[in-house]
Amino acid sequence: MICLGFLGASSVRVSNELGKGNAKAARFSIKVALVTSVIIGILFCVLCLVFSDEISSLFTSSAQIAESVSKLHVLLAFSVLLNSVYPVLSGVAIGAGVQSTVAFLNLGSYYVIGVPIGLVLGYVAHLQIRGLWIGLLSGVVVLTLLLSYLTWRTDWEEQVHKAADRLGRFFLEPPKESDENSNLA
Repeated sequence: MICLGFLGASSVRVSNELGKGNAKAARFSIKVALVTSVIIGILFCVLCLVFSDEISSLFTSSAQIAESVSKLHVLLAFSVLLNSVYPVLSGVAIGAGVQSTVAFLNLGSYYVIGVPIGLVLGYVAHLQIRGLWIGLLSGVVVLTLLLSYLTWRTDWEEQVHKAADRLGRFFLEPPKESDENSNLA
């Protein structure tokens, strides 16, 4: 949930910087959000690897279930790490105004790549939950790579101009009366 907060924060921060016309600050905001989120992701990834047996026992009193769940600790750790990166990249793309691209990338990554791979690995290769999880993780990997490429290839100066155009369409000049009235108060 922390990294999903980074999605919202990076979206707002990038869009605000683009709206102010500051592409350099937008790029700096992206770097700060990514580095912070990756550090948090690595921290929780390591915690998942180190405390794999203890994590599963937090949620069940059954030794058999705890043992089965603790065998999935590597997938959990990798999931935590990936889920710390792609929300920030999604937020950056949304803040840059390419929401529809993010939506299509999400749909394609999960439903065209992740789910079919998961179904094949889970049911055809008989990997069960591990196969389903690997399939969905493959979708997250593809999504993260695509969003990284999108962020890297974005011309932020051009995005500033596009943001200014969007603002120009919706910005209304305040009436002159309000300026005079505020001086009287």
